[in-house]
Amino acid sequence: MEISAEQWYRILAPRAVVLVSTINNKGVSNAAPFSFVMPCSVKPPLIEFSSAPGHHTVKNILKTKEFVVNIPGEALAEKLWVCGSDFPEGVSEIKKAGLTEIKSMKVKVPAIKECLAYIECKLFDKFKTGDHITIVGKVVRTYIKDGYYAGSSYDVLKASPLMHIGGKRFGITGKIVEVK
Repeated sequence: MEISAEQWYRILAPRAVVLVSTINNKGVSNAAPFSFVMPCSVKPPLIEFSSAPGHHTVKNILKTKEFVVNIPGEALAEKLWVCGSDFPEGVSEIKKAGLTEIKSMKVKVPAIKECLAYIECKLFDKFKTGDHITIVGKVVRTYIKDGYYAGSSYDVLKASPLMHIGGKRFGITGKIVEVK
């Protein structure tokens, strides 16, 4: 079956979904879900995500030069959807979703307490990519809650990170396949 070129990304599913938290110039927090996200360098440690350019998230990052990538688990699916709602600028999606802001260590932007992990970032680069803007952040600190990481392995079965399929549909990891 052939699908339209505009729908190509739907077959790259499920995709990891994150909540990117930011603050505006007045210090009001913002959080929005993104599934166009990936690591893009190890040395230096860089992560990137793409967004429609008009999002408050992008505007805040371009002003403050900082953001936090929060990794939500299955329990946050409904709250993640609230954060994706279109609130007026200056309204905290974190508070509207009933989530808890916690102080980050290396950036002024708060992390989200209920998330499994947090990646604190400083703006490294930005560039236009078609109808989106790609934001590249330099990772300055990473934190994962106890019990979800051992040695050099992320326990995805225990963590149940959300994977975006499309629209309001998400998947979670149910099985690990190891190549011999």
